[in-house]
Amino acid sequence: MSTELLPATGPAGSADVEAVIVGLVQGESAPELADGAAEVAAAFGEGRLIELLSAVGATGKAEEIVKIPTGGAITAPLLVAAGLGKPVDDGDRAVLAERVRRASGAAARALAGKASARNTLGAIDAAAAGEGSVLGAYTFSEYRSSDGKAPLSRVEVDGDAAAIERAATVAAAVVAARDLINTPPNDLYPATFAERAAALATEAGVAVEVLDEKALADGGYGGILGVGQGSTRPPRLVRLTWSGGDAPRAKVALVGKGITFDTGGISIKPAANMDHMTSDMSGAAAVIVTTVLAARLNLPVAVTATVPMAENLPSGSAYRPGDVLRMYSGKTVEVLNTDAEGRLILADAIARAAEDSPDLLVEVSTLTGAQQVALGMRTAGVMGSDELRDRIAALGRAVGEDAWAMPLPEHLREGLDSRIADIANAASARWGGMLSAGIFLREFVPAGLPWAHIDIAGPSFNSNSPWGYTPKGGTGVPVRTLAALLQELAEA
Repeated sequence: MSTELLPATGPAGSADVEAVIVGLVQGESAPELADGAAEVAAAFGEGRLIELLSAVGATGKAEEIVKIPTGGAITAPLLVAAGLGKPVDDGDRAVLAERVRRASGAAARALAGKASARNTLGAIDAAAAGEGSVLGAYTFSEYRSSDGKAPLSRVEVDGDAAAIERAATVAAAVVAARDLINTPPNDLYPATFAERAAALATEAGVAVEVLDEKALADGGYGGILGVGQGSTRPPRLVRLTWSGGDAPRAKVALVGKGITFDTGGISIKPAANMDHMTSDMSGAAAVIVTTVLAARLNLPVAVTATVPMAENLPSGSAYRPGDVLRMYSGKTVEVLNTDAEGRLILADAIARAAEDSPDLLVEVSTLTGAQQVALGMRTAGVMGSDELRDRIAALGRAVGEDAWAMPLPEHLREGLDSRIADIANAASARWGGMLSAGIFLREFVPAGLPWAHIDIAGPSFNSNSPWGYTPKGGTGVPVRTLAALLQELAEA
């Protein structure tokens, strides 16, 4: 269950909550209180709150959490000081917002087991404080027999009520994506994934179309069928459409990779960490919830998500290295590696999505291990048309979902030449694997259509300890980036 987010009313010192969150900034010799904390600090007496926090070791370091009892100085029995790090230039709003988002997330996570809190960091950035609070409090406990400490259930945030309301809606979409990603593959497979996507869409008034294996065969979706043929659980193609209201200002195609589990197929992966492949449908989860989010925000942008779903397993019926698949577009692909399966299902989906004549197309996928090698586990690689690529990378950084623009060098195309087909699904050279995958996808994008490919192999899933507002497991990246893009288009 998502944490409830509410605009704060009345002074923080008299709020009917179990804890009040204040921000601390690293000073030269001692921590300093951030904006929004003055009224609470005054209740402790002049200079007294900083003295107490310093006495227990608070420094204001980014994401540092220090708790002290209030001793009746304010109504809440507990005060939580969340570190914001070193001072940030007021002009750098994106950096400051992300500091607030992470500090709020760390504080919310530290308050597990509490029912309510007041977050004064909203005085700095209400939307960031709200998003950080909800996303930091997130836990996935559906499969635990004992829930342990319940997540913080309610947060009141200082600041603009409209910004907080929107933050609650956006954060709820990210939570929905995380829930899908964290659902294990024995329960989330193509048919059930399609059902859950349809349920989310229908509730928000989004139109749904689901193609089963027979419809896929009739339609000539050779890539999706080829990847999915090794599993007893057949593939699906889901299409969700938000109309954009009476006068949509743009028409956007979203495509997301929905491999519900990836063993690598015949080109099987190593056993170590294969369980992380439960997250290989993160791109699909992101575009599904983003389309639903567009409807919930009533954005004047028409959005259609085209989502291929398959399970990539080795069996007697699995596709093989050496097979040639005829794709939805009519092109043929020689399969050199069955673990390069995501690009095959995406090629079919991209070609289908382009038939709707969108103004732009954005595709999201956990596509390559090479993305992790190049950019690490927190930075997405963005490829595609120069202008849209750069725009999305900048939006990602602005909302705290780090992204970096990457090229599609023409000399890498010859590495995808096939001996017998139009193109091969894997490059002959080891180097530049993230870029070669992007070049493969470009082959299925019509000339002149602005498009972008976001490789989220690293940032989609956190296998390490939680940090900021990022939990262990599915992260929901890049839902907030896509939401920012749609918002820009709505305001254009």
